[in-house]
Amino acid sequence: MTEGSAPTGARFLELVEVMDRLRAECPWDREQTHLSLVRYLLEETYETIEALETGDRDHLREELGDLLLQVVFHARIAAEQPDGFDIDDVAGGIAEKLVYRHPHVFAGLEVADADEVDRNWQRLKAAEKQRTSPVEGIPPGLPALAWADKVAGRLETAGVDVASYVRGEGVGARLLALVLEARAAGLDPEQELRAETRRLISGASG
Repeated sequence: MTEGSAPTGARFLELVEVMDRLRAECPWDREQTHLSLVRYLLEETYETIEALETGDRDHLREELGDLLLQVVFHARIAAEQPDGFDIDDVAGGIAEKLVYRHPHVFAGLEVADADEVDRNWQRLKAAEKQRTSPVEGIPPGLPALAWADKVAGRLETAGVDVASYVRGEGVGARLLALVLEARAAGLDPEQELRAETRRLISGASG
């Protein structure tokens, strides 16, 4: 921050004020609900992913703004409910969660590496959610490769030998085996397939 400039976050407050006015004065914004905005949240999420994958900095800045708008919009709608919450509740909740799940930063816990950080995170998260299954809370609506990757990761963290459960020669079994292969190599199977698909498009278009 340069001398005389606004503090970081000041323009976020400007966005909140703009959203308040739009909700009060714009007919379209006023009639939106959580459910009516779902399609836009999904679209903006995928557009942000595209910007990340292409490495276009200006595009990424724009798409992050569009995605942030969805968060602010949903919080503004929620604030109108008798038992609702507002953007401060949203921000405060995630800040508290980050502090709690990073005891190696905020509470002096010593950790050996990033893997131990992840294990601690999953343990603390399970305790918070009071989950009885390591896969509880994973949304099955995730893309299939990402879902398989997430499930395998949770089960492996819980000590399950996931590979021993992959049987058969069907396409599904082979795909799951490839997910496990990617995990063993430290790769994200969803991103690997997306990158290969982009190369296919580029090659076929050239």
